[in-house]
Amino acid sequence: MPREDYDAFPKTDANYVPLSPLSFIRRAAEVHGGHTAVIHGSLERTWRETYDRCVQLGHALSKRGIGRNDTVSFLCPNTPEMVEAHFGVNMSGAVLNSINTRLDPDTVAYILEHSESKFVFADTQLSPVLKAALEILGDKAPEVVDIVDNQADLKPGEGERSGTLTYEDFIAEGDPDWDWQMPSDEWDAMAINYTSGTTGRPKGVVLHHRGAYLIATGTIMGWPLPKHPVYVYIVPLFHCNGWGHAWAMAAQAGTMVCTRAITAKAIYDAAADHGAAYFGGAPIVLGMLINAQDEEKREFSHTINAFTAGAPPPPAVLAQMADLGVDVQHVYGLTETYGHVTQCDWKAEWDDLPADERAEIAGRQGPRMAMMEGAKAVNMETGEDIAHDGELSGEIMLRGNTVMKGYFKNKEATDEAFAGGWFHSGDAAAVYPGGYLKIRDRLKDVIISGGENISSVEVEAVLYKFPGVVAAAVVARPDDKWGETPCAFVEMKEGETATEADVIAFCRESLAGFKCPKTVLFKELPKTSTGKIQKFILRQEAKEL
Repeated sequence: MPREDYDAFPKTDANYVPLSPLSFIRRAAEVHGGHTAVIHGSLERTWRETYDRCVQLGHALSKRGIGRNDTVSFLCPNTPEMVEAHFGVNMSGAVLNSINTRLDPDTVAYILEHSESKFVFADTQLSPVLKAALEILGDKAPEVVDIVDNQADLKPGEGERSGTLTYEDFIAEGDPDWDWQMPSDEWDAMAINYTSGTTGRPKGVVLHHRGAYLIATGTIMGWPLPKHPVYVYIVPLFHCNGWGHAWAMAAQAGTMVCTRAITAKAIYDAAADHGAAYFGGAPIVLGMLINAQDEEKREFSHTINAFTAGAPPPPAVLAQMADLGVDVQHVYGLTETYGHVTQCDWKAEWDDLPADERAEIAGRQGPRMAMMEGAKAVNMETGEDIAHDGELSGEIMLRGNTVMKGYFKNKEATDEAFAGGWFHSGDAAAVYPGGYLKIRDRLKDVIISGGENISSVEVEAVLYKFPGVVAAAVVARPDDKWGETPCAFVEMKEGETATEADVIAFCRESLAGFKCPKTVLFKELPKTSTGKIQKFILRQEAKEL
């Protein structure tokens, strides 16, 4: 056969199907339709039931004119409806926009408008935020569908309706036997997630079907996930689409124990009552388990496997987790990479090391996962790879199929992020032998508090509106519980005074609670000769508080 004949074969329906995690849920329904897919309080649904509801959602959206590249938003905690959104929205061809439930109304309104959302499905507990956002949007507001969760324990005044249809009414319009179609191109947009980065307004990260398929399969290989795993959903599904774990659970026909709130009790109960052996979460979740009250704790006899991402947990925390029966694996990623793309891939040769050395290694973010093509750190001046000696730091650079398409309506930021053929993470890390990354610092002024990114620029913009403020700077202050919290340094006009409580209360009027400073210090800020605030001095001061 001539060499060119190797290229003569056409792609056909028989030998080429675009990759998409939608294929996972179809198979789960066909092969394991009777197996439990979701548990939410007293509610349990099988994979067949869940699949049918996803198809109904997709069909109901399609009947209302929703199709390829239309945006559909969900403002919802980790409930079965949020799981269904991660399949049903895409069955219509639309793009899923999962909105952070902790955001303030102004930011929610911006996301709905910027993403050109056609529908917003919202849990009624969040109706105060949504109603305020809709008021800001006026006649540009999308159509609202209320999600009424009968398992929710709402406080008095919560649960008011914002729209005219409930979620159950809406999907009842759809046919569970609808012949939905896979995407014609695996590069089609599947999700748009907004991340604050270092600017006040969030950027829209556009993800594709191919990457979603691969983050799921990479997770299965990297954890690894067995057939029918029981997983408690602690990672918010609005955060990197729950790290892609809903897609991975569909592939393995697992069981997802839903959680409206991130609590130690939710994990202990899921382990004791349902045998949950997997969860993902920020390091703060590990601290919750360790410091849980006696009445929250439950006995369980199996090992729990946890993925954690963010600031490395202290060795003492990892040792305490091991004592609890939780095996913690450190991972690293960003919204722009669908979640975790490197992992601390453990080696048997480390098993006999002293406990403190094992804990130090376990705190590394590790080399690339199997579905990634490259993860390295480079000298920020020369662009050369740094030595694998664990000493000098460089910027983490990533390459692979689980990297975003780009930032929505922001070509400049996209081009900057992909300069040189690699994705620039903005994070700095040292590299140990074997390509094991360990994050040292963030190159940009992003504060990670409880797994949430906080833009210091956004908080500073609010502080500058406070009466009498001359200059303001926000940096990260280390915190045992949250990892980091915003620490504000404020310089007042001569003769003007304020209290810490005054400033925090003022910020709460404009910012989500987790973004507000937890510490406020009043002083003359250190500046360069050109007037630039020297944040490195303030970071050290905050660290020493």
